[in-house]
Amino acid sequence: MTSKLKVGVLGATGMVGQRFVSLLERHPWFELVSVAASPSSAGKAYGEAVGGRWSLPGGIPASAASLVVQDASDVARVSAGVDFVFCAVDMPKDVTAKLEEDYARAETPVVSNNSAHRWTADVPMMIPEINDGHTQVIDAQRRRLGTKRGFISVKPNCSIQSYVPAIHPLKHFGPKTLAVCTYQAISGAGKTFESWPEMVDNVIPFIKGEEEKSEQEPMKIWGSVSDGRIVAATAPAITAQCIRVPVSDGHMAAVFVSFEKKPSRDEILSAWKTFSGKPQALQLPSAPTPFLTYFEDETRPQTKLDRDQGHGQGVSIGRLRPDAVFDWRFVALSHNTVRGAAGGAVLTAELLKAEGFLTAK
Repeated sequence: MTSKLKVGVLGATGMVGQRFVSLLERHPWFELVSVAASPSSAGKAYGEAVGGRWSLPGGIPASAASLVVQDASDVARVSAGVDFVFCAVDMPKDVTAKLEEDYARAETPVVSNNSAHRWTADVPMMIPEINDGHTQVIDAQRRRLGTKRGFISVKPNCSIQSYVPAIHPLKHFGPKTLAVCTYQAISGAGKTFESWPEMVDNVIPFIKGEEEKSEQEPMKIWGSVSDGRIVAATAPAITAQCIRVPVSDGHMAAVFVSFEKKPSRDEILSAWKTFSGKPQALQLPSAPTPFLTYFEDETRPQTKLDRDQGHGQGVSIGRLRPDAVFDWRFVALSHNTVRGAAGGAVLTAELLKAEGFLTAK
């Protein structure tokens, strides 16, 4: 690779936008050249616009601090300077959906962290190790949009990023019923303990819209491509509870699963140990190796110790044991703002670049 693709981040001042900025520092394939946000931030240097709201360790990357923030709604201006954009805007869903389509129609591909187009039938919603084949709908999407290079790709909700990768290698055993309870970090709400002191020493048993996403989005990921559309799968049946817990980063899931053909413990562990996907085969820059890590220590994974597995891109699993109602139960953990948000989008962009969907203008 002789030159880097020029990248912009829409919604760069928010928590996920900051994670994009951090992950793009010294990225071998992508160069951050544009940051964009709301009109209130436009015209300021990025370091000034973020101000005291920078939430990640290590401080604002020097290469980004001096970038002048653009107005994310100025599609023509932002598009003129970039090859593609990551989107992490905090806007109503209909406004976000239109904004992303406006960028795509301006021949600027969008790799989005937002939910606005997750259920658009010709938009791939990707966990790159699981459904890389869904990129084939992009050609149909381009025909619908009337574009040559512009398109939208999205990543799924952060709540499913631990248990869907753990279930996927077991698909040939026919998982039929899945119950999951997720214990989700406050950064998933864009908060820190400083900005949300009510979460200290507290648990909130409700996250708006999260349970519906957790139950439904895996069906699209496990769906099939037909006539330029992604047709959702019909199994397994999933029921979910999503709980906010006083943790800075990292979503943990307690998972209960029954199968058509019950696997042995050794078969499950072997499937997890040997599983890898297209990102690992292509040795993409952000691909974790291994993707899945199982801990025999029954006190692991722990959020504080293990959320950064694979630089935050890996999934940690533990406590596999028989269940009295289901066949098996286990726990799984992923980093919600890396694998579950910006990092998952960066890995998706790497896959799209490797497969020729993202190119220089």
